[in-house]
Amino acid sequence: MTGVAGFVFPPPPQPSAAVAGRSERFAVRRIFCVGRNYAEHTREMGGDPSAEPPFFFTKPADAVVQSGATIPYPPATANFHHEAELVVALHKGGHMVPEGEVESLIWGHAAGNDLTRRDLQAEAKAARRPWDMAKGFDQSAIIGAIRPGPIDTQAAIRCHVDGSLRQEARLSDMIWPVPAIIAQLSRLITLCPGDLIFTGTPAGVGALEHGQTCTVSIDGLDSAVVTIR
Repeated sequence: MTGVAGFVFPPPPQPSAAVAGRSERFAVRRIFCVGRNYAEHTREMGGDPSAEPPFFFTKPADAVVQSGATIPYPPATANFHHEAELVVALHKGGHMVPEGEVESLIWGHAAGNDLTRRDLQAEAKAARRPWDMAKGFDQSAIIGAIRPGPIDTQAAIRCHVDGSLRQEARLSDMIWPVPAIIAQLSRLITLCPGDLIFTGTPAGVGALEHGQTCTVSIDGLDSAVVTIR
């Protein structure tokens, strides 16, 4: 059997995210996520917010879901959670990037929802195993349209489920601000254009059920909305 353009089967489509006010899309290369970056959420999850530097986990690029989508309740879980987050989109890369130079790597920002199979995460933690199946499952990264340019670090971040407020904080409540997050990540891997970074969630994470609509909003950005089928 002959492949397509040198491949044994047609390559998958390029994962991408919408861009606010433009027909062009943002090509997604990788998705990195920061764990426990708001003090109250860290305490909510049983941790000590002063105990550790930022740590990271990943989601596949094709986990991206555009705002407004309806997705199925995921398999293998009975405790499916929302996590409202600021997402940072990079258009330049680098290794060992100083905090003072991080701003030059950032193309824009978006509201995001780091969907989580919380029961699988708890099992993984208890067994000292990776979080991949708790965090990196299909359609687990909801992203609103990316807005180019900077963002107000005092902006409010909120999560509503069927109109009821679940999470609320300010971006300034982050334990590790965006420059520190990205500088630390660049010490572990070489950042590249197209990388997205979810920067952590405030307290108030909770369960999503069939038929519910979850909206993550950040001042100055388009919301990230998803309905669970």
